Amino acid sequence: MKILVVEDEKGLAESIVDYLTKEGFICEVANTFWQADEKVSLYKYDCTIVDLTLPDGEGFGIIQTLKKIAATTGIIIISARNTLEDKIKGLEIGSDDYITKPFHLSELNARVKSLIRRRHFGGNNDMIWREIRVQLPSRKVFINEKEALISRKEYDLLLYFLSNIDVVLTKESIAEHLWGDHIDSSDSLDMVYSHIKNLRRKILDKGGKDYIQSVYGIGYKFSAS
Repeated sequence: MKILVVEDEKGLAESIVDYLTKEGFICEVANTFWQADEKVSLYKYDCTIVDLTLPDGEGFGIIQTLKKIAATTGIIIISARNTLEDKIKGLEIGSDDYITKPFHLSELNARVKSLIRRRHFGGNNDMIWREIRVQLPSRKVFINEKEALISRKEYDLLLYFLSNIDVVLTKESIAEHLWGDHIDSSDSLDMVYSHIKNLRRKILDKGGKDYIQSVYGIGYKFSAS
């Protein structure tokens, strides 16, 4: 799951990223309005955390951009502005939640997880597809009710596939989803193949079917057909 943190206070942004990264999220940061506007226009996020007061614009504008391009991201506003008018405006233009600063990082984490479950998984703690069951809070994966021990990247890859059943995903989009701003650390797209190979083997080892299909010259598709 990938998150964009739009926050000009760098210390707070780093604290949020550190905390959410330890919780298993892939995080990117935008410190200005224009950085955020460019990122949401180019990339997809599962959740966007938006500060309202930015040095070169208002966070409301980021939310309006997300709605204009029909992005599926969940939106949480974080702001020191505690007026009823701001909260109402944020909800009316499309945000899902509003947290007033200062806040506990554990509360933000809980709200992010709750929002992602509501928007992507119908509010359920378990995501079930055929013989595959994913326990979202614990990040555990079961195939035919037998636990498959998978790495963090393999978990992120599986969830990405399950959220895009029958959709052809390019190698580039998979790499960008798994590494985000740190895509260079993946060395090459060969790492995508390596993670896919390992995930496929672990599903098969537990008696699951081979749902990962190669699409020549493009990427991969997760499908039962």
